[in-house]
Amino acid sequence: MDSEYESLKHLFQHEFSKMVAVISKQFGLQHIELAEDLVSETFMLATETWGLKGMPENPTAWLYAVAKQKALYHFRRNKIFEKKIVPELSITQESKEEPEELNFSKENIRDSQLQMLFAICTPAIASEAQIGLALRILCGFGIDEIAESFLSNKETINKRLFRAKEKLREEKVTMELPPEGEIPNRLDTVLHIIYLLFTEGYYSKTQDQILRKDLCVEAMRLGIMLTEYTLTNLPKTNALLALMCFHASRFSARQTDENSLVLYEQQDETLWDIALINQGMHFLNLSAQGDEVSAYHLEARIAYWHCMKEDTAEKWEDILQLYDQLLLVNYSPSVALNRTFALYKAKGAQAALAEAEQLNLETNHFYFILLGELYKNIDNEKARLHLQKAYSLAKTATEKQGIEEKINNLPINKAVN
Repeated sequence: MDSEYESLKHLFQHEFSKMVAVISKQFGLQHIELAEDLVSETFMLATETWGLKGMPENPTAWLYAVAKQKALYHFRRNKIFEKKIVPELSITQESKEEPEELNFSKENIRDSQLQMLFAICTPAIASEAQIGLALRILCGFGIDEIAESFLSNKETINKRLFRAKEKLREEKVTMELPPEGEIPNRLDTVLHIIYLLFTEGYYSKTQDQILRKDLCVEAMRLGIMLTEYTLTNLPKTNALLALMCFHASRFSARQTDENSLVLYEQQDETLWDIALINQGMHFLNLSAQGDEVSAYHLEARIAYWHCMKEDTAEKWEDILQLYDQLLLVNYSPSVALNRTFALYKAKGAQAALAEAEQLNLETNHFYFILLGELYKNIDNEKARLHLQKAYSLAKTATEKQGIEEKINNLPINKAVN
C-alpha cells in the first residue's frame, strides 16, 4: 500500500502541472482554478478506482483520458447552461464550436508549461506569490508542502495563491509567450523564480529537512524546458543550469542518512555525482557564448570550483575574484559574507576578520558561524561566544546540531599568543 501511495504521489507531482497547463491553455488562464479542480478530481477518482482494481498498466494514459472526459463534460454542461439560462447570447456565441479535444502530446505539454511559466512570472504578481504559484501549478506541490516550504500555514498560502490568481484575471494575463523582443527581459524574472525555487530546496527552511531535493529537481526540470525553446535558450539560461548541476552533484555527500548536514570540508567527494558535474561543465561551456556575464555565470564558476575538493591558492584566489565581480553585479549581504569566507581561505583569518566585523549581520547565524571560524585558534573564547550566538539564531535542529559540534570541538584554551 505504501508503494502504491508513493507511486500516486509521484504521478501527482509530475502529471498535475502538465494537465493543469494544457487545460488552462484550452479554456483560458482565467479558468486556472477550474483546471486545478478538474485535475484534482481526476486524481481523487484514480485513488478510489486504483485502490479497488489496482493501478492500470499505463497510469499516465488513464489520467489523461479521464481528465479529457471531465473537461469535455464540464464544457458541454456549461454550454447547455448558457443556451437555456442565458438566451440573450449572440448567435455567434451560440454557434461557437466546441474546442478540440485536449492535446496531451509531449510537444503541447511542453509549450503549455512554457507559456504558463511566463504567465506566472508576470510583474503584476509579487515574487513570493510567483514562487507559490510555480510550486503549485508548475511543480504539482500540495498546499501543505508549500506552507512547509514557506514556514507558513495552509490558510495563509491559500489566501496568497487566491490573490495571485485574482491578479492574473484582473490583469487579463494570457497564456502565451511575450513578443520576441520582450522575451530576454521577461526571461530574467523567469530565471529568478527558478533560482529562488532551487535555493529554497538547497537551503531548506523546514524544521526536519536540510535539503528538499524535490524542489531542486523541479527547478532543474523547468530550466531544461527553457533550453528546449530557441528564444529562451540563452547563455544566462545555460549558466543557471550549470550552477544547479554543480550544486546538485553534491547532494548525496551533503547530508547523512539521519538528515544531518555535512559541511563542505567534511564531505566525501567519492559521493559526488560525476555525471552531473560533467553536465554542469556542458552548460557552463554553452553559457560562454555571447557577451553577457550574468550573476548566474559568476555563481556557476564559483560552484564549479567547489566541485574540486582540493584547496589550492589558484582555487581560492579565483573564487575571491569571482565574488568581487558578483558584488558589483548583484550585491547582497549573503554574497558579501561568502566573499569574506573566500578572503579567509585565500589570505588568512587576520585579513578576513577586519572585513567580517564590518558586515555587522547581527541577525544572520551564518555570520556568527564565520566569526567563530575566524577567531578559532586566535581567541577561542570569542570563537565560542560567536558560535553560541549562531546557535541561538539558527532556526532548524540540523543547523543547531552542526553548530553545537563546532562548539564542542573548540580547544579549551582561551587564546593563542
